[in-house]
Amino acid sequence: MSIPPPPGPQQPQDPYAAPTPPQGAYPQAPYGPQPYGPQGPGPYPPPPYGGPPYATWGQGYSPFTRPSPVNGVAIAALVLGVLCFLPAVGLILGIVALVQIRRRGERGKGMAVTGAVLSSVGLALWVLLLATNAGTDFWEGVKEGAAESSFSLDRGDCFDVPGPGFDEDVYDVDEVPCAGEHEGEVFAVVPVTGRDFPGDDRVTALAEDKCWTLRSAYAMDTWALGEDVDVYYLVPTADSWDWGDHEVTCVFASVDESGTLTGSLRSDASTLNADQVAFLNAMNAVDAVLDQEPQDYPEDDLAVNKDWAADVRDAFGEQAAALRAHSWPGTSATSVEALAAEMEDIGEDWGKAATARDVDRFYTYYDRGYESVDGKTTVTARKALGLATTPPVYDEESGGDGGGGSGRLDV
Repeated sequence: MSIPPPPGPQQPQDPYAAPTPPQGAYPQAPYGPQPYGPQGPGPYPPPPYGGPPYATWGQGYSPFTRPSPVNGVAIAALVLGVLCFLPAVGLILGIVALVQIRRRGERGKGMAVTGAVLSSVGLALWVLLLATNAGTDFWEGVKEGAAESSFSLDRGDCFDVPGPGFDEDVYDVDEVPCAGEHEGEVFAVVPVTGRDFPGDDRVTALAEDKCWTLRSAYAMDTWALGEDVDVYYLVPTADSWDWGDHEVTCVFASVDESGTLTGSLRSDASTLNADQVAFLNAMNAVDAVLDQEPQDYPEDDLAVNKDWAADVRDAFGEQAAALRAHSWPGTSATSVEALAAEMEDIGEDWGKAATARDVDRFYTYYDRGYESVDGKTTVTARKALGLATTPPVYDEESGGDGGGGSGRLDV
C-alpha cells in the first residue's frame, strides 16, 4: 500500500497553480466575499484563476522577439568593395562599421569584413597599376575606345546627326547607308599632329585649307554636287582632344538645315571611267588656280593680282595641251578639241591682264577671261562624256577662297 506524503510544505505543488498563501497571510474581508475588480480588494479573481500576477518586463517587447538592426555603414562598405569603386573609402567604412557594430550590438559584421577585404584588394591593385604604368595604358585604351565608339567615320561614310540636325556642337553620329537619305558624307579625314591641343584657331585654319583642297579629289565632278551642297568640317575641341579625338573630318552636307542628301556624291576613279577622269583632272586644275584669287582688290595691290593672272594664263595653256594629248572616244573628240581651243583663247586674255599697265586695263581682260569659263563649249564637252551639265552657282560674296558656306562643327 502506498503511504501518503506527510502534510505540510513538503507536499508537491502543481507548478501551474497559483501559490497558496500561508494561513493568515491575507486578511479576510470583514463582510464575507467581496467582488473582485476595481471595486474589490484586488484586480485578480480567486483560484483557479487567481493569485498574484506574474512578473513583467519593464519594456513593451522582449529583446528576443525583435532582431537587432543591420549596420548601414557595413552595407556601404560591402557595396564599394564589390564594385571596387573608391577602394580606400570602402576600407575605411569597413573598419568604422566593425567599431559601431561592437559598440551598438548591431548586425552586419560579415558584410563589414567582406567589404574591407575586397576594398583592400582593390586598393592594392590600383597601387600596382600605377607603379607599373599599366594604369596609364589602361586609361589611354579607355579614352581611345570612348572616342572610337562615339565618333568614328572614314572616307566615304554617310551619317545622320541625332537631333534636329547640324549645329555648332556634334557629340555623336549615326552611320547610315549612302544609298538612302542622309545628312552628311565624309570625303576626307585629316590627322591633326602634335601631343597637345593646338587651339581652336589652328584647327579651324587646318580644316579650311585641307577640306577645300581635298573635296575635288573625292567629288571630281563638282558640277554634280548641286547648289545646295557645301563643305563642312568636324573638328576636335580641347575636351574631345583629351579623349583621343585628333582628326579633322571633312564632310559634304546640305546648306538647308532641314535638307538631306540622297545617294553618294563620290565621283573619282572608283566611279568614273578613264576619259571622264582625264577631263575632270584638266578642268579641276584650272579651277584650283582660279580659287587662289588674292584677297586684296587690284585697286589695293595690282602687282599681286597681276602675278595671279599670270598663273591663270599658264594653267589654261597647260590644261588645253593636256586635253589634246588624250585620245577621246567617238564624237567626244570634236567637243573636247573645241574646248581646248577656247581655253587657249581664254589664256591669252589672262595673259593681257597679267601685263596690264593700270587697274582699268586689268579689269577689262579680267572680265573677258571669266566670261568664257564654264561656257557653252564646256557644257557640250561634258555632255559628250556623260558628266553633269549644270554649271555651279558661285557666291559672289564668298571671296576667292572658296569658303562661302562652309562651317565649323565642334566634335
